Amino acid sequence: MQLPQTPAAIIPSQCVLGEGPVWDDWQQCLWFTDIQQSQLLRWDHAGGRLDRFRLPERLGSIALSDDPDVLVLALASGFACFRPATGHLAWLHRIEPVYRGIRMNDGRVDRQGRFWAGSMVEDAGLAPPEAGSLYRLDPPGRAPPAVLRQGIAIANSTCFSPDGQWAYFADTPTRQIRRHATNGDFGHGMLFVETRGDGWPDGSDVDAAGRLWNAEWGAARISVYHPDGSLAARLPLPVSQPTCVAFGGADFTTLFVTSAREGLSADAEPQDGNVLVFEGVPPGLPANRFPLAATHG
Repeated sequence: MQLPQTPAAIIPSQCVLGEGPVWDDWQQCLWFTDIQQSQLLRWDHAGGRLDRFRLPERLGSIALSDDPDVLVLALASGFACFRPATGHLAWLHRIEPVYRGIRMNDGRVDRQGRFWAGSMVEDAGLAPPEAGSLYRLDPPGRAPPAVLRQGIAIANSTCFSPDGQWAYFADTPTRQIRRHATNGDFGHGMLFVETRGDGWPDGSDVDAAGRLWNAEWGAARISVYHPDGSLAARLPLPVSQPTCVAFGGADFTTLFVTSAREGLSADAEPQDGNVLVFEGVPPGLPANRFPLAATHG
């Protein structure tokens, strides 16, 4: 597989912990988060404009909805609806109403329109090392989210096969991305890939051919895997801490890569914390949308 070796553009977001990119094909913009700054960011790709929205707490991941004016957010303490145009936020479910060293993290909407989002332990002094969980919020969001799995340290890499039959998930410290059936008992699934060396599996997305693209934290690269788990390609990056990927652009052949500068020295790579934009990659798929009832938001 031939991949572009250098970014076509850089989004100068300078995030402390950039994460959760999702391409909005209705508005032709990229949504993402700077978790540690409690910010939602919007990039107008054609116009080259970056907007920031302040939130009451940190944001782990973002879901588009079938209402173009409303996003569903996995904030640090739970799920909420947010209207960027007005700044109005309406809580759906507070999972961690009192901070105990755990916050919500990576998530995506599956092909059936359900929002999967996992939590992570960030303060081992307050929480056991594997006290995180993976949740699934079913539309329209009125019922409490289902708990799919517990005993997680850092939930990551949530994405779905094109046919919707398989979910991919990583508990980052295990270095394993595992594959699970989207219906039925989630369980521990089957081993898909295991990263080695300096790389830790962070956020992922799946392209139209079913290949999984994973941001390897600490390894300065994206690793691409065939549906059988074999390595298809690697994309070197000018950032050491890539966090997640998303396909977008008019024909979904643009790859957006978020990154972080958290924990790095002042003389780290200059692009750390920015979003890298690669053009001409194999096409991805539109982000799935959460079917939201009109009573929310």
